[in-house]
Amino acid sequence: MNTSAERIVSKFGGPRAVAGLLGLDVSTVHRWGYPRERGGSDGQIPTRHQRALLSAARERGIDLTPADFFDPPPDPAAAQPADAAA
Repeated sequence: MNTSAERIVSKFGGPRAVAGLLGLDVSTVHRWGYPRERGGSDGQIPTRHQRALLSAARERGIDLTPADFFDPPPDPAAAQPADAAA
């Protein structure tokens, strides 16, 4: 799983489970993974849903923190060509 939305949705058991918790259509949750050009949110969960997901996670014993809503910064070493690292 690559994006924060994918990782968080997976913790809850998938898009259908998250949609049910938030009172959303399943297609809305799926669109979180789409690029903005296609009507998505680039793999991010919209801010307006984050608090509800944190509360639901706490109630269900799911390990979720505010930091989980952010993708880790890129690893600069991984971006260098193999020759440059030598």
